[in-house]
Amino acid sequence: MSTPVETTETELAREWRLEVNMGTDEAPDWQLCPGVREFQPSAEPNIEDSSDYDSDGWAGNTKTAQGWELSVTIRRKANKTQKVYHPVHEAIREASDAYGEANLVPLRWMNRDGLPEAYEGKAIPTWAPAGGEYSALGEVEITFTGDGPRTPIDNPLVVTP
Repeated sequence: MSTPVETTETELAREWRLEVNMGTDEAPDWQLCPGVREFQPSAEPNIEDSSDYDSDGWAGNTKTAQGWELSVTIRRKANKTQKVYHPVHEAIREASDAYGEANLVPLRWMNRDGLPEAYEGKAIPTWAPAGGEYSALGEVEITFTGDGPRTPIDNPLVVTP
């Protein structure tokens, strides 16, 4: 029997790192999405009532589908001299206006400290600049709605000795 590992450190909300594939499926080029201020992953199941007379009055439920979503707030980055926004931010913004395959953003997100939780998937982005008062920083609220599976992956930030 193995000795249990002591797990007493509480994770911080900023544990997540978000990356976008700026390459292709055949030649991926995973790049950091900088400026993430808030990150909320979810994977809600679709549960249908499967009750019947044979259950003696107890309700039955069956998971019939699963969907995933990332709610992300970023602080938008720009180069004012060259008049360009950060290329990852621009790729997301441009995909939000596109249709079909061009509307899908390949994403992966993982624990930035190398812990085992890490996922990959393609999602449709909704791009919503937050606006605000004259003193506010430029932020954008992005909702990535998963298209297809959220696939668990090996965390690419794991460093093996």
